[in-house]
This record gives sequence, C-alpha cells and structure tokens, in this order.
Amino acid sequence: MSAATQLTSQAPSMNDIVGPERYRDVGYPHEAWTWLRNNEPVRWYDKTAQYEPFWAITKHADIVDIGKNPTDFIIAPRLAVFNVEQPPPEDAARHLLNMDPPDHARFRQLTSKWFTPRTVKVWEPKVQQITRGILDTAAQKRELDFVADVSAPITIAVIALMLGVPDKDWPLLYRWTNETIAPEEPEFQRGRSITETSETARNELFQYFAALVAERRANPKDDIVSVVANSQLDGQPLPVRELLSYYFLLVVAGNETTRNAMTGGVQQLIDFPDQQAKLIARADLVEGMIEETVRWVTPVNQFTRTATRDMQVRDKLVKRGEAVCLFYASGNRDEEVFANPFQFDIERNPNNHIGFGRGEHVCLGAHLARLELRCLFAQLRERLVSIERAKPVERMNSSFVGGVKRAWVRWEVKDAPRA
Repeated sequence: MSAATQLTSQAPSMNDIVGPERYRDVGYPHEAWTWLRNNEPVRWYDKTAQYEPFWAITKHADIVDIGKNPTDFIIAPRLAVFNVEQPPPEDAARHLLNMDPPDHARFRQLTSKWFTPRTVKVWEPKVQQITRGILDTAAQKRELDFVADVSAPITIAVIALMLGVPDKDWPLLYRWTNETIAPEEPEFQRGRSITETSETARNELFQYFAALVAERRANPKDDIVSVVANSQLDGQPLPVRELLSYYFLLVVAGNETTRNAMTGGVQQLIDFPDQQAKLIARADLVEGMIEETVRWVTPVNQFTRTATRDMQVRDKLVKRGEAVCLFYASGNRDEEVFANPFQFDIERNPNNHIGFGRGEHVCLGAHLARLELRCLFAQLRERLVSIERAKPVERMNSSFVGGVKRAWVRWEVKDAPRA
C-alpha cells in the first residue's frame, strides 16, 4: 500500500484521529495522518464534548524533538488524549509514564537494572522455554486465536515470572490489563461505564499487590515485587500510591504492548508472504523482523506533553499550558524518514523507528520486549509451515494502543527442532 493511496482531499476531523470506534473498525488512521504530515503536521484540534483540545503532532522529527525536551514539554497534567468520561490515570495512579523530572529518573532507577541488556540476557533461556511450550500446545490446533493461544500467554508468563506472581493468578493480570488499556471496549466493560471499568480494574490490582507487598516485605524473594516493596527513596519506603502504581504500570505495559507487537508482526507475515519467505530462509533477518514489527505495529499510538512556555513548533505557536499529542504510529510512516513506509520490509536499514519512544521516557522494557519478540520469531521461522487469516482481526475500541482482541489464524507448525 503506497502513501499516495492514503491521501484525502480535506483535513481529518478529531474523531478521525482519536475516535476509538475508528480504530476498532479500521485500525490506525494512516489515511488521516498522511494528510496531516503532508499538509498540516502541527494541527490544532479544539475542545469537544468528548475530548480536551490538543495539537496533533504527526512528523517523526517533531515527535523526537519534543520527546527529548522534558523541560519545555512535560507529562503533567495529561498523559494522553482520552475520552473525558475516562478519569485521567494520574488521578489515582502515579508511575513512570506520568512522572516528570526529577522524580521520573529516581523511580526509574529502582528497577532499571532488571531491564538492562545484561539482565535480560539472563532471562533468555527461560523465555525460550516459555515460548517453546506455548507453541507446542498451540501447534496442536489447526485454527486458533493467536492472541489467546500464543501472544498473550507468552507475555503474561514472562512479566508475571519477573514480578513473582504465582501462575494461578496470571488470568487476573490479563483481565486487568484489558480493562485498563481499553475501558471504552464494551466487551471489557461488561455493562459498566468507562469510569467504573478502569477504576475497578485498578483498584483490584492495587489490592492484590498490596497483599503481595506485605508478604514480600516479610519474606523477600528474587523478583521485582520484592525489589520495589523493599526499596527506599530518601531513606523512606515508597509512598503507597507510587508503590502500587509501579506494579500497575509493569503489569499493563509489560503485557499489552509486546502482546500486540507479536500479534501484529504475525499478521504482516500473512499479508506480506514474500517477507515470510525471507524470514524462514534467513535466520539473520530475525533482528530486522523485530525492528520492522515495532515500526509497523507501533503498540503505543499516542502520548501527550504540555508546554511549559510559549514554543514555536514548525509554523505554529504552541502556547504555555497547551497539550501536544505525539502520534508515534504516524511518525513511523513518515515519508521523509522511511523509504516506502507502507511496505513491510524486514531488510529495512536503517530503521530509525520510534516504536519505543525517545528521550527520557523511552520504554523501560524495550530490551525485554525485543527478547520476547526474538524468541517467538526465531522459533516460528524454524517451525512454521503455513499460515493464513481465518477470520478478520478484531481490534480494541481504543485510540491509545494498537490493541487486537482476537486474531484467528489457520496454520501448520512443525515439531520443535531437537536441542
């Protein structure tokens, strides 16, 4: 699909770029973003009954510049463009995503060593084992939901093991993640309002980890729950709100984003059979598959920043207190950065994507996400015989993440090679 075919004749409406129903029905609004990048890369969207106003930022360079400037563009008081019915996450949860300097760095440092390349490398045999076991089970089916049978079980197992959550409770993490990320989704609401859905999930998660914290303070283990529970800042234990919010973020971010990257990457192997053939033929293209998947899928679509002073962004004056919405998925299709941006190309080099963000808030778990993707794609290339889409993809009712609820595939997978 070429960028030219994505052009429209008029400026997209606010609902075109943040309306959750659009994301549910079609996916990311690349047609709208292409128009904005080519005609008005910094565009003001005024307040509506559903959304507070914001500047839409759709070019790669501007997203990077703003992300690397935490002084002039801060997180507070707005994390992302959410429906006004959805209470802002920062009202009850305070974690790395909605912290500004200097707190952000201080809290990030508490667990940063768990996500370094060296530490993540130690986890590789375990992640390989988890992935192999899940693929062995899924391979017994000829038709399956890739989300429920492959990507979700892998990502939940990995983050739960790192946290120290017993396996009997892993389904809770899956449910809380869905209800937190997409409370607009009717299936996750189960008759509740957006507010009730998100608040109930967060409160249940807080209660669960409060009990786990008490246990780990009495009997610490070699897991992240113990690390955070027993950490101190300025000689004092973490405040309760920040403590529980830390687990909240790790559960949601450690599960949802990588799950959607895995699912999206496999969908592209279906849509681009030439790339599937290349991957199967060449083990050296696994790394390219990882990076192109993150570019193409861009699991987190948007975050906002708020200007601390009047700032010129291209030809527009962003005034102090106004929000800018960074559309990472748009930046990852920027024609000035990526040749043939609408071509899925696992040999793309360079691949200067912003799928993990940039600047101070670059994804803490990027190395872990790459490991999980590496294990899956490396094993799939050895075992995949055939794969096709069995039913249309079912997407989440959310403009915050590129969420996929179900991805039915029909496939044939060989037995794992002997060690």
